[in-house]
Amino acid sequence: MEKITSFTIDHLKLVPGLYVSRKDTYGGVTLTTFDIRMTNPNEEPVMNTAEVHTIEHLGATFLRNNKEYGDKVVYFGPMGCRTGFYLILYGNYRSEELLPLMREMFTFIAAYQGEVPGASAKDCGNYLDMNLPMARYTAKNYLDKVLANITEKQLCYPD
Repeated sequence: MEKITSFTIDHLKLVPGLYVSRKDTYGGVTLTTFDIRMTNPNEEPVMNTAEVHTIEHLGATFLRNNKEYGDKVVYFGPMGCRTGFYLILYGNYRSEELLPLMREMFTFIAAYQGEVPGASAKDCGNYLDMNLPMARYTAKNYLDKVLANITEKQLCYPD
């Protein structure tokens, strides 16, 4: 079998950033998949499932309620390797275009207080696996160390 696109990226050169992972066209509509890479692959510890799960709930809620992008969100969820998230949007986008949205989303997560949306037995299949303080810390870390002063290297996959 051929490697899928995400396995062809050199993870030894990849750094935390915001990347266009792929673009697909279905029925004349382009879907853009973003790689929201929060930790340095194979160098930093991966995120624990509790903060990943919390970021997923908060991020998905934020994105789907966003006035500009809410109706364009196809999917937001974690990478299996727990180094980041994928966001799939209807439309043809570049990484730079998503920076304001990502800054707003991670600011929202970093400052979030209260009950995590959907964190109940009725609404979620693993509602006890949540860690809001670590999700807030992780979101603030990504916001401060990556999104605040992002470089070209952090917007385009390495060769």
